[in-house]
Amino acid sequence: MDVKIEQSWKELLHDEFNKQYFADLTSFVRSEYSRYTCYPPGNLIFNAFNLCPFDKVKVVIIGQDPYHEPGQAHGLSFSVCDGVQFPPSLINIFKEIEADLGSPMPQSGNLTRWAEQGVLLLNATLTVRARQAASHQRKGWEQFTDAVISTLNAQRNNLVFILWGGYARSKAQLIDSSRHLILQSVHPSPLSANRGGWFGNHHFSRANAYLAEHGATPINW
Repeated sequence: MDVKIEQSWKELLHDEFNKQYFADLTSFVRSEYSRYTCYPPGNLIFNAFNLCPFDKVKVVIIGQDPYHEPGQAHGLSFSVCDGVQFPPSLINIFKEIEADLGSPMPQSGNLTRWAEQGVLLLNATLTVRARQAASHQRKGWEQFTDAVISTLNAQRNNLVFILWGGYARSKAQLIDSSRHLILQSVHPSPLSANRGGWFGNHHFSRANAYLAEHGATPINW
């Protein structure tokens, strides 16, 4: 099957694309997109990979599901298109960046600029039906994105994996903490963040310090 994805990822994930689960997943996704409104747009399903080739990855931020309201999702975890109101989790991310690094709240919630610097903004599930959260979970995407995490873990060194919330933190078992930095905290959603453990986690400065320590250019968050 021909998957339109950046060449380095296409080569590395070739075996996944040829497995039966991925053929079944492809059929499911095509059926959903033909019958319902789904997000992100079909040409942006692999946007995180297309903006951040394998050998450019420095940081991986794992989300769970794409946003499911109109105009929000464009294939990058936590990111929204230009001109879209910031979701509450993204507001809290920017608040923590401001407190941690002194960078003011940006005008747009579009995180393409992070992706282009080497931040893989990876949702565990890459598609969703409009206004139906989790509607495409347990259809095969998780197996695919676990393979992505495992490939990065095995074939790269000194990456930063940022895991927010219980679901993302469950992925820590796929990562060798002796070769990579794993940063974990509660989720930035107001329900979790306001209970404590989000604000003051300093994940952005800690990620940059680790990158600099290992000879990589820090991220301009």
